[in-house]
Amino acid sequence: MRTDSVRPAVTELRLSAFKCHRRVTLPLGPVTMLSGGSGSGKSSALQAYEILARLGSGEPLARAVREVAGGPSACVPAGARPDEQGRRGFRLGCTVDGPAGPVDLDLAVQAEPELRIVGERLTGGGETLLSTALTDPARRAVQAAWHTAGATPVTRAPLPDDRLGTSLLPLRVAGKTEGQRLVLAAAEQVVVALRSAFVCDPRPEVMRWPERGYGVGEDEGSRRNGGGGAGRGAGEDRGTGARKGGGAGGHGGGRDRGRDRDGDPEPDEGRLRSSCENLPGVLERTSRECTRRHAVLVAAVREACAGPVDGLRAVPRQAGAGEGAAAASMTGGSGGPAGVRAAQGDREAGLRAVVDRGELGEMPVDQLGDGELRFLALALVLLTGPGVLAMDPAGEIPSARQQMTVMADGLDRCMDRRQARELMSLAARMAERGHVRVLGTVRDAAAAEGLPGVQVLHLRA
Repeated sequence: MRTDSVRPAVTELRLSAFKCHRRVTLPLGPVTMLSGGSGSGKSSALQAYEILARLGSGEPLARAVREVAGGPSACVPAGARPDEQGRRGFRLGCTVDGPAGPVDLDLAVQAEPELRIVGERLTGGGETLLSTALTDPARRAVQAAWHTAGATPVTRAPLPDDRLGTSLLPLRVAGKTEGQRLVLAAAEQVVVALRSAFVCDPRPEVMRWPERGYGVGEDEGSRRNGGGGAGRGAGEDRGTGARKGGGAGGHGGGRDRGRDRDGDPEPDEGRLRSSCENLPGVLERTSRECTRRHAVLVAAVREACAGPVDGLRAVPRQAGAGEGAAAASMTGGSGGPAGVRAAQGDREAGLRAVVDRGELGEMPVDQLGDGELRFLALALVLLTGPGVLAMDPAGEIPSARQQMTVMADGLDRCMDRRQARELMSLAARMAERGHVRVLGTVRDAAAAEGLPGVQVLHLRA
C-alpha cells in the first residue's frame, strides 16, 4: 500500500446523497474549479468537503454542519422520505491518497429526528479498516469494529455517534500488530488531509471596515454578536462568521481572546482570517519574514490591478475624522493618536495596507476595486501557508508531509476574466510545488481554458 506520494491529499469527493447531489463523484486534482449554473450544486460540494474537514479535525457533528443554511435537514436530498421511524439523512465520503495508498472514507449521517453519525466505513488495501453501525437508537453511541489481524481479526468497542470514528482511532488502537499499524497509518492519512483545509472568502466590505467605522468604537460584545447595520460583516467574522474561517480547525475570523461564543478556539493575531479583514497586519508580517514570496505577491498584484504597482506594504494608520470621533467616544479623550490606539485595541488595527504607485505616490488598498481587493487577499493566501493562516493543521506531522487545501466559493467573484485567469495561474504554479491544493467554484469557466494544471468540472442542475 505504499506510493510515491508523501503528502496526503483528498483526490475524490463522493456525494452519494447530499442536498441536490445523488451518486455524484468528483475527482479532485491539485487545482479544481467547479462550474455550472445556479442550482447545480457548486457551493453544496464545498459544504460537503468542509463538513468532512471539520469532522476530520475532531469537531462534533453539530458544529461541523452548522454553516449549512437550514441546518442538518437542509443536507438531506430533496424528496428523500423518512423511514418508519421518521429518520432521514445524507451520505458523503472521500478518497485520500498518500503514503498508505488510496484510503476511502464513507459516512452515513442521520439528520432527523436526531443528528448523529449512524454509519462509517474506512477501507484501504482491500481491507475494511473500520466500520461502525447504530445498533441501539436509545444510546448515543455506535458499535465500532476495526481491523486487528492479530489473535482476533477485529476489535469491537462503542464510539460516540457525534464524532468521526477515524479521528478517534489513534487514541484507541495500540499499533502492536501489522493490522493495527495499517489502521493507524490509514487513519492518520485521512485526518491529516482533511484538517489541512482553509476556507477563504475575502469580503471587500469587511476588509474596508476601518475606513467605514467597522469595529472602531464597537465594544467586544457587539462585534461578537454581529454588530449592526453596515458593521455586521466584521462582527460576523468575530462570532458567527468565525465558524466559517479556519476550515478544518482555524475557525477563521475570531480574535485571540480565548474562545468565541460557541466555544471554538480563536486564532492568534498575525494570522490571516477567512474574510481577510486583518490583511494589513498579516501583510506587514509577511513582508518582513519572507521577502521572496512578498516580491511574488507584488508581481501578481501588478498583473491584476489597473495602474502601476511598485510595492505593497503596511504603514501606521493616521486617525481620520471618522476614526478620531470613534476613538474619542470610546475613550472619552480627544480622539488623538493615543485614543485611536486604545480604541483599536490590537496591533493590526493600527496599520493600513498601501500600494506603492511609484511617481503617483501611495494609495490605500481599501481604494482598490472589489475584484482587485479579493485578488490581493486570495493571492496572499496562496503564497503563504498554515503558519500565516488562521487554521489548525496537524502539528504533530512535519510540514513537508502536509498539503494545505484552500477552499474558495466564488473564487472569481467580483473579478474580470483577466484577473480570474491570473489568480488561477498563480494557484497552478503554487500547487505544482506540492504544498498547496485549491478547490473553488467559478462563474466563468472560460477563464481557466488552456491553463495547465487547472481542472474544471462542469456540474449540471
